[in-house]
Amino acid sequence: MLQVSKLIPQGRGLARPLVQRAAQLVLDWDIRQKSRFDATASDERHVGVFLPRGTVVRGGDVLLTQDGSLLRVVAAPQPVLRITACPDHPAQDQAFDLMRAAYHLGNRHVPIELRPDHLKIEPDHVLADMLRAMHLTVVEVREPFEPEAGAYGDHGAGAHGGHNHHHGHGHQDHGHDHG
Repeated sequence: MLQVSKLIPQGRGLARPLVQRAAQLVLDWDIRQKSRFDATASDERHVGVFLPRGTVVRGGDVLLTQDGSLLRVVAAPQPVLRITACPDHPAQDQAFDLMRAAYHLGNRHVPIELRPDHLKIEPDHVLADMLRAMHLTVVEVREPFEPEAGAYGDHGAGAHGGHNHHHGHGHQDHGHDHG
């Protein structure tokens, strides 16, 4: 079994063609939130992942194997609840409806993926009923799940957090500090 003990968040510092040629490790959220697991890569190699405790693997991360080869992590489609605002509500209320839902889910410490036009959580009929009672649309779909990392990230020091995108400005570019 090939061993992995190093994670390169989002493949930072690696040439894109090198990462694109790497074998894939397609994993759902239940596996990616563990720091130790076994899996099979797209090239049929069996892999044992042994990362520091508390490490969370994200789609787009790259794992370095003991033989120096790379494995590109892909977030596998899995059952999730996709939550959207009710289209019958006025447009200015729809963003607030999603924000209110995120607040209530956060109070329950539910892993949640935040998107500008929807939220995603793992299937839970009690939460689905609560959200529908808040006049939100809840449907079960099969999609990759990348919940927020939380305020302190999930790769430890130097973490990239749960964001797979950048919004084009640094923390000093807002005209106010984040003290």
